[in-house]
Amino acid sequence: MADAAAATGNQAFADAAAAAKQLSYNPNNDELLKLYGYFKQGTVGDNTTDRPGMFDLQGKAKWDAWTANKGLSKEDAQAKYIQYVKDLQAK
Repeated sequence: MADAAAATGNQAFADAAAAAKQLSYNPNNDELLKLYGYFKQGTVGDNTTDRPGMFDLQGKAKWDAWTANKGLSKEDAQAKYIQYVKDLQAK
C-alpha cells in the first residue's frame, strides 16, 4: 500500500498511508473500509471493475467502499484520506 501511495508523488499521502498501519488501536471494519475506499480512489481513481460475486462478502464490501467515492478526484480522495487518518490518530 505504501508503495502505491509513494507513487502518487504526494508525500503527505504516503506518510498518512504509513501512519494508518501504526494506529494505536485496531480500527473497526467501517473505519477500515472508509480508509480503503479513499486510498483506492486516491491511487487508482474511479472503480471500473465488476462487483464481486455474492459469496465474496469481503470483496463486495471493499468494492462498495471504493465505489462510494466515484467522481471524487484523486487529489480530493488523498486529502480526505490524510484527514481521516488524522481523525483516527486522535481517537
